[in-house]
Amino acid sequence: MTKTTAPAPLLGTRALNRATLDRQLLLRRSPLSATDAVEHLVGLQAQNVKPPYYALAARLEGFRPAALAAAMEARDVVRIVTLRSTIHTHTAEDALTLRPLVQPARDRELGRFRAGLAGVDLDRLAAIGRAAVEAEPRTVGQLREELLGTWPDADPFALSVAARCLLPLVQVTPRGIWGRSGQVVLTTAEHWLGRSAEPAPAPDATVLRYLAAFGPASVKDMQTWAGLTRLREVFERLRPGLLVFRDEHGAELFDLPDAARPDPDVPAPPRFLPEFDNLLLAHADRTRVVPAGLKGRTWRGNQAYRTLLVDGFLAGLWRTDQDALVVEPLGRLTKGQRAEVVAEGERLLAVMHPGEARDVRFGTVAGG
Repeated sequence: MTKTTAPAPLLGTRALNRATLDRQLLLRRSPLSATDAVEHLVGLQAQNVKPPYYALAARLEGFRPAALAAAMEARDVVRIVTLRSTIHTHTAEDALTLRPLVQPARDRELGRFRAGLAGVDLDRLAAIGRAAVEAEPRTVGQLREELLGTWPDADPFALSVAARCLLPLVQVTPRGIWGRSGQVVLTTAEHWLGRSAEPAPAPDATVLRYLAAFGPASVKDMQTWAGLTRLREVFERLRPGLLVFRDEHGAELFDLPDAARPDPDVPAPPRFLPEFDNLLLAHADRTRVVPAGLKGRTWRGNQAYRTLLVDGFLAGLWRTDQDALVVEPLGRLTKGQRAEVVAEGERLLAVMHPGEARDVRFGTVAGG
Protein backbone atom coordinates (compact mmCIF):
# COMPACT_ATOMS: atom_id res chain seq x y z
CA MET A 1 0.00 0.00 0.00
CA THR A 2 1.32 3.46 -0.90
CA LYS A 3 1.77 5.69 2.10
CA THR A 4 0.22 9.12 1.69
CA THR A 5 1.21 12.23 3.55
CA ALA A 6 -1.57 14.34 5.01
CA PRO A 7 -1.62 17.92 3.72
CA ALA A 8 -0.28 20.57 6.05
CA PRO A 9 -2.98 22.21 8.18
CA LEU A 10 -4.54 25.32 6.67
CA LEU A 11 -4.08 28.74 8.29
CA GLY A 12 -6.61 31.20 6.94
CA THR A 13 -5.93 34.89 6.51
CA ARG A 14 -7.49 35.89 9.83
CA ALA A 15 -5.57 33.17 11.65
CA LEU A 16 -2.32 34.45 10.12
CA ASN A 17 -3.31 38.00 10.97
CA ARG A 18 -3.93 37.29 14.63
CA ALA A 19 -0.78 35.16 15.00
CA THR A 20 1.36 37.89 13.44
CA LEU A 21 -0.24 40.66 15.50
CA ASP A 22 0.42 38.63 18.64
CA ARG A 23 4.12 38.23 17.76
CA GLN A 24 4.27 41.93 16.90
CA LEU A 25 2.89 42.99 20.30
CA LEU A 26 -0.15 44.51 18.60
CA LEU A 27 -2.98 42.42 20.04
CA ARG A 28 -2.27 43.81 23.49
CA ARG A 29 0.41 46.18 24.68
CA SER A 30 3.48 44.56 26.18
CA PRO A 31 5.27 45.47 29.43
CA LEU A 32 8.66 44.99 27.72
CA SER A 33 11.22 47.77 27.93
CA ALA A 34 12.05 49.71 24.77
CA THR A 35 15.37 47.89 24.36
CA ASP A 36 13.84 44.44 24.94
CA ALA A 37 11.08 45.19 22.44
CA VAL A 38 13.61 46.27 19.80
CA GLU A 39 15.41 42.97 20.41
CA HIS A 40 12.24 40.87 20.21
CA LEU A 41 11.16 42.59 16.98
CA VAL A 42 14.65 42.11 15.50
CA GLY A 43 14.90 45.83 14.91
CA LEU A 44 12.63 48.62 13.72
CA GLN A 45 12.84 50.16 10.26
CA ALA A 46 14.00 53.73 10.68
CA GLN A 47 14.61 55.70 7.48
CA ASN A 48 13.13 58.64 9.37
CA VAL A 49 13.70 59.54 13.01
CA LYS A 50 10.14 59.28 14.35
CA PRO A 51 8.88 55.88 13.09
CA PRO A 52 10.62 53.73 15.76
CA TYR A 53 9.06 55.86 18.49
CA TYR A 54 5.56 55.55 17.05
CA ALA A 55 6.13 51.83 16.46
CA LEU A 56 6.87 51.28 20.15
CA ALA A 57 4.03 53.55 21.26
CA ALA A 58 1.65 51.18 19.45
CA ARG A 59 3.17 48.11 21.10
CA LEU A 60 4.30 48.91 24.64
CA GLU A 61 2.40 49.69 27.82
CA GLY A 62 3.61 52.85 29.48
CA PHE A 63 6.00 53.75 26.65
CA ARG A 64 7.37 57.27 26.51
CA PRO A 65 9.69 58.63 23.78
CA ALA A 66 12.33 59.36 26.40
CA ALA A 67 12.75 55.61 26.98
CA LEU A 68 14.00 54.92 23.47
CA ALA A 69 15.97 58.16 23.38
CA ALA A 70 17.75 57.16 26.60
CA ALA A 71 18.59 53.73 25.19
CA MET A 72 20.11 55.40 22.13
CA GLU A 73 22.16 57.81 24.23
CA ALA A 74 23.37 54.90 26.36
CA ARG A 75 24.34 53.12 23.12
CA ASP A 76 22.11 50.17 23.97
CA VAL A 77 20.44 50.66 20.58
CA VAL A 78 21.81 52.20 17.38
CA ARG A 79 20.76 53.26 13.90
CA ILE A 80 22.50 51.21 11.19
CA VAL A 81 21.86 49.93 7.64
CA THR A 82 20.98 46.25 7.81
CA LEU A 83 17.89 44.44 6.54
CA ARG A 84 16.72 45.28 3.01
CA SER A 85 19.57 47.81 2.72
CA THR A 86 17.58 50.18 4.93
CA ILE A 87 18.31 51.95 8.19
CA HIS A 88 17.07 50.08 11.25
CA THR A 89 17.11 50.75 14.94
CA HIS A 90 18.79 47.67 16.46
CA THR A 91 20.14 46.64 19.82
CA ALA A 92 23.90 46.92 20.10
CA GLU A 93 24.19 43.13 20.02
CA ASP A 94 22.15 42.84 16.83
CA ALA A 95 24.09 45.66 15.18
CA LEU A 96 27.26 43.64 15.68
CA THR A 97 25.80 40.34 14.42
CA LEU A 98 23.01 41.05 11.94
CA ARG A 99 25.14 43.47 9.95
CA PRO A 100 27.69 40.71 9.08
CA LEU A 101 24.83 38.30 8.36
CA VAL A 102 23.38 40.54 5.64
CA GLN A 103 26.76 41.38 4.09
CA PRO A 104 25.92 39.32 0.96
CA ALA A 105 23.11 41.78 0.24
CA ARG A 106 25.52 44.69 0.69
CA ASP A 107 27.91 42.99 -1.74
CA ARG A 108 25.14 42.73 -4.33
CA GLU A 109 24.30 46.39 -3.85
CA LEU A 110 27.92 47.37 -4.26
CA GLY A 111 28.12 45.37 -7.47
CA ARG A 112 25.68 47.79 -9.12
CA PHE A 113 28.19 50.63 -8.72
CA ARG A 114 31.32 48.94 -10.07
CA ALA A 115 31.48 51.23 -13.09
CA GLY A 116 31.86 54.28 -10.85
CA LEU A 117 34.57 52.53 -8.84
CA ALA A 118 36.96 51.66 -11.66
CA GLY A 119 40.50 51.60 -10.32
CA VAL A 120 39.36 51.76 -6.70
CA ASP A 121 40.92 49.22 -4.33
CA LEU A 122 37.95 48.30 -2.14
CA ASP A 123 40.05 46.94 0.71
CA ARG A 124 42.00 50.19 0.80
CA LEU A 125 38.76 52.19 0.58
CA ALA A 126 37.41 50.33 3.62
CA ALA A 127 40.63 50.95 5.54
CA ILE A 128 40.72 54.67 4.70
CA GLY A 129 37.03 55.08 5.45
CA ARG A 130 37.31 53.27 8.76
CA ALA A 131 40.31 55.32 9.85
CA ALA A 132 38.49 58.54 8.96
CA VAL A 133 35.23 57.89 10.82
CA GLU A 134 36.95 56.33 13.83
CA ALA A 135 39.29 59.33 14.17
CA GLU A 136 36.21 61.56 14.24
CA PRO A 137 32.59 60.85 13.25
CA ARG A 138 31.97 62.24 9.76
CA THR A 139 28.96 63.33 7.73
CA VAL A 140 28.39 61.51 4.46
CA GLY A 141 29.78 64.51 2.62
CA GLN A 142 32.91 64.64 4.76
CA LEU A 143 33.53 60.92 4.29
CA ARG A 144 33.05 61.27 0.56
CA GLU A 145 35.59 64.11 0.40
CA GLU A 146 38.08 62.01 2.34
CA LEU A 147 37.74 59.20 -0.21
CA LEU A 148 37.89 61.56 -3.18
CA GLY A 149 41.26 62.70 -1.93
CA THR A 150 42.60 59.25 -2.84
CA TRP A 151 40.37 58.56 -5.90
CA PRO A 152 39.52 61.95 -7.44
CA ASP A 153 38.31 60.40 -10.69
CA ALA A 154 35.86 57.97 -9.08
CA ASP A 155 32.13 58.63 -8.97
CA PRO A 156 31.49 60.46 -5.67
CA PHE A 157 28.16 58.76 -5.01
CA ALA A 158 29.64 55.34 -5.74
CA LEU A 159 32.37 56.02 -3.18
CA SER A 160 29.70 56.80 -0.58
CA VAL A 161 27.80 53.62 -1.42
CA ALA A 162 30.98 51.58 -1.20
CA ALA A 163 31.75 52.92 2.27
CA ARG A 164 28.23 52.11 3.44
CA CYS A 165 28.38 48.61 1.98
CA LEU A 166 31.86 47.75 3.22
CA LEU A 167 31.70 49.26 6.71
CA PRO A 168 29.16 48.82 9.54
CA LEU A 169 28.41 52.52 9.83
CA VAL A 170 26.14 53.72 12.64
CA GLN A 171 24.51 57.12 12.94
CA VAL A 172 25.78 58.69 16.14
CA THR A 173 23.55 60.63 18.49
CA PRO A 174 21.94 63.12 18.65
CA ARG A 175 20.69 61.76 15.31
CA GLY A 176 17.59 59.75 16.14
CA ILE A 177 16.85 61.40 19.48
CA TRP A 178 13.20 62.41 19.85
CA GLY A 179 12.77 66.18 19.82
CA ARG A 180 16.38 67.13 19.13
CA SER A 181 17.73 65.03 16.27
CA GLY A 182 20.56 66.30 14.10
CA GLN A 183 22.20 65.56 10.76
CA VAL A 184 23.55 62.12 9.91
CA VAL A 185 27.06 61.70 11.33
CA LEU A 186 28.77 58.32 11.02
CA THR A 187 31.30 56.10 12.72
CA THR A 188 31.73 52.34 12.85
CA ALA A 189 29.61 50.14 15.09
CA GLU A 190 32.76 48.75 16.72
CA HIS A 191 34.07 52.21 17.56
CA TRP A 192 30.72 53.52 18.82
CA LEU A 193 30.00 50.45 20.92
CA GLY A 194 33.56 49.89 22.15
CA ARG A 195 33.81 46.24 21.12
CA SER A 196 34.63 44.14 18.10
CA ALA A 197 32.05 42.96 15.62
CA GLU A 198 30.95 39.38 15.99
CA PRO A 199 31.50 36.85 13.20
CA ALA A 200 28.52 36.46 10.92
CA PRO A 201 26.22 34.06 12.76
CA ALA A 202 24.72 30.97 11.21
CA PRO A 203 21.35 32.04 9.82
CA ASP A 204 19.51 29.31 11.75
CA ALA A 205 19.08 31.37 14.91
CA THR A 206 17.92 34.39 12.92
CA VAL A 207 15.29 32.27 11.14
CA LEU A 208 13.93 31.24 14.53
CA ARG A 209 13.91 34.85 15.73
CA TYR A 210 12.14 35.93 12.56
CA LEU A 211 9.42 33.32 13.11
CA ALA A 212 9.07 34.41 16.74
CA ALA A 213 8.45 38.00 15.62
CA PHE A 214 6.73 37.59 12.24
CA GLY A 215 5.58 33.99 11.87
CA PRO A 216 4.05 31.82 10.68
CA ALA A 217 5.94 32.57 7.48
CA SER A 218 7.27 31.13 4.25
CA VAL A 219 10.85 30.98 3.05
CA LYS A 220 10.04 33.76 0.60
CA ASP A 221 8.62 35.87 3.41
CA MET A 222 11.85 35.75 5.37
CA GLN A 223 13.96 36.39 2.29
CA THR A 224 11.86 39.51 1.65
CA TRP A 225 12.32 40.68 5.23
CA ALA A 226 16.07 40.08 5.36
CA GLY A 227 16.98 41.01 1.80
CA LEU A 228 18.77 37.67 1.50
CA THR A 229 18.44 34.74 -0.89
CA ARG A 230 18.98 30.98 -0.70
CA LEU A 231 17.40 30.46 2.70
CA ARG A 232 15.47 27.36 1.65
CA GLU A 233 18.27 25.05 2.81
CA VAL A 234 18.23 26.69 6.25
CA PHE A 235 14.49 26.09 6.64
CA GLU A 236 14.94 22.50 5.48
CA ARG A 237 17.64 22.01 8.08
CA LEU A 238 15.29 23.35 10.74
CA ARG A 239 12.17 21.59 9.44
CA PRO A 240 12.25 18.68 11.95
CA GLY A 241 11.90 21.13 14.82
CA LEU A 242 9.23 23.33 13.22
CA LEU A 243 5.52 23.08 12.54
CA VAL A 244 4.41 23.34 8.93
CA PHE A 245 1.17 24.90 7.72
CA ARG A 246 -0.18 26.18 4.40
CA ASP A 247 -1.98 29.39 3.58
CA GLU A 248 -5.09 29.85 1.45
CA HIS A 249 -2.92 29.98 -1.69
CA GLY A 250 -1.12 26.73 -0.85
CA ALA A 251 2.17 28.34 0.20
CA GLU A 252 4.10 26.40 2.83
CA LEU A 253 4.41 28.24 6.15
CA PHE A 254 6.81 27.41 8.97
CA ASP A 255 6.36 28.18 12.65
CA LEU A 256 7.76 27.55 16.10
CA PRO A 257 5.99 24.72 17.93
CA ASP A 258 5.37 26.73 21.09
CA ALA A 259 4.44 30.03 19.41
CA ALA A 260 1.03 31.56 20.03
CA ARG A 261 -1.57 31.18 17.31
CA PRO A 262 -4.65 32.93 18.73
CA ASP A 263 -8.23 32.25 17.70
CA PRO A 264 -8.97 34.11 14.45
CA ASP A 265 -11.86 35.92 16.14
CA VAL A 266 -9.91 37.30 19.11
CA PRO A 267 -10.42 41.09 19.17
CA ALA A 268 -7.69 43.28 17.67
CA PRO A 269 -7.86 46.89 18.88
CA PRO A 270 -7.10 49.80 16.53
CA ARG A 271 -3.44 50.68 16.25
CA PHE A 272 -1.71 53.70 14.71
CA LEU A 273 1.50 52.60 12.99
CA PRO A 274 4.29 54.74 11.52
CA GLU A 275 5.43 54.83 7.93
CA PHE A 276 7.73 51.91 7.13
CA ASP A 277 6.41 49.81 10.02
CA ASN A 278 7.95 46.34 9.92
CA LEU A 279 4.50 44.73 10.07
CA LEU A 280 3.74 45.89 6.53
CA LEU A 281 7.19 45.12 5.09
CA ALA A 282 8.21 41.77 6.56
CA HIS A 283 6.39 39.33 4.24
CA ALA A 284 6.36 38.64 0.53
CA ASP A 285 2.60 38.05 0.78
CA ARG A 286 1.17 40.93 2.82
CA THR A 287 -2.50 39.98 2.60
CA ARG A 288 -2.36 38.86 6.24
CA VAL A 289 -2.45 42.60 7.04
CA VAL A 290 -3.23 44.42 3.79
CA PRO A 291 -6.57 43.47 2.14
CA ALA A 292 -6.15 42.82 -1.59
CA GLY A 293 -8.30 45.81 -2.47
CA LEU A 294 -6.00 48.17 -0.56
CA LYS A 295 -2.71 47.00 -2.06
CA GLY A 296 -0.56 50.00 -2.92
CA ARG A 297 -2.67 52.47 -0.94
CA THR A 298 0.00 53.04 1.70
CA TRP A 299 2.50 54.53 -0.78
CA ARG A 300 2.69 57.50 -3.11
CA GLY A 301 5.86 57.50 -5.18
CA ASN A 302 8.68 56.88 -2.72
CA GLN A 303 6.68 58.21 0.22
CA ALA A 304 5.02 55.84 2.68
CA TYR A 305 1.99 56.95 4.66
CA ARG A 306 1.40 56.27 8.31
CA THR A 307 -1.17 53.50 8.62
CA LEU A 308 -4.15 52.61 10.80
CA LEU A 309 -5.16 49.07 11.68
CA VAL A 310 -8.80 48.28 12.49
CA ASP A 311 -9.74 44.72 13.38
CA GLY A 312 -6.10 43.86 12.70
CA PHE A 313 -6.07 44.92 9.05
CA LEU A 314 -5.05 48.06 7.17
CA ALA A 315 -8.07 50.36 7.30
CA GLY A 316 -6.79 53.91 7.05
CA LEU A 317 -4.01 56.48 6.84
CA TRP A 318 -3.11 59.20 9.32
CA ARG A 319 -0.96 62.25 9.87
CA THR A 320 -0.45 64.87 12.54
CA ASP A 321 -1.10 68.56 11.97
CA GLN A 322 -0.36 71.39 14.36
CA ASP A 323 -3.80 71.09 15.93
CA ALA A 324 -5.02 67.57 15.06
CA LEU A 325 -4.37 63.94 14.33
CA VAL A 326 -6.11 63.46 10.97
CA VAL A 327 -7.44 60.01 10.05
CA GLU A 328 -8.50 59.00 6.54
CA PRO A 329 -10.46 55.71 6.52
CA LEU A 330 -9.88 53.61 3.40
CA GLY A 331 -13.31 52.02 3.74
CA ARG A 332 -16.41 52.19 5.88
CA LEU A 333 -15.95 52.14 9.65
CA THR A 334 -18.84 51.39 11.96
CA LYS A 335 -19.84 53.91 14.61
CA GLY A 336 -18.23 51.70 17.24
CA GLN A 337 -15.00 51.39 15.26
CA ARG A 338 -14.80 55.16 14.76
CA ALA A 339 -15.18 55.66 18.50
CA GLU A 340 -12.39 53.14 19.18
CA VAL A 341 -10.15 54.86 16.62
CA VAL A 342 -10.73 58.24 18.26
CA ALA A 343 -9.94 56.81 21.70
CA GLU A 344 -6.72 55.20 20.43
CA GLY A 345 -5.77 58.42 18.65
CA GLU A 346 -6.29 60.42 21.83
CA ARG A 347 -4.10 57.95 23.68
CA LEU A 348 -1.37 58.32 21.04
CA LEU A 349 -1.46 62.11 21.31
CA ALA A 350 -1.24 61.94 25.10
CA VAL A 351 1.83 59.67 24.89
CA MET A 352 3.71 61.26 22.01
CA HIS A 353 2.58 64.89 22.21
CA PRO A 354 1.66 65.56 25.86
CA GLY A 355 0.44 69.01 26.71
CA GLU A 356 -0.29 69.93 23.09
CA ALA A 357 -3.79 70.99 22.11
CA ARG A 358 -4.67 68.51 19.37
CA ASP A 359 -7.80 66.51 18.69
CA VAL A 360 -8.62 63.54 16.46
CA ARG A 361 -10.44 64.31 13.22
CA PHE A 362 -11.51 62.32 10.18
CA GLY A 363 -10.38 63.89 6.92
CA THR A 364 -8.00 63.48 3.97
CA VAL A 365 -4.40 62.32 4.34
CA ALA A 366 -3.31 61.05 0.92
CA GLY A 367 -2.29 64.14 -0.99
CA GLY A 368 -3.15 66.26 2.04
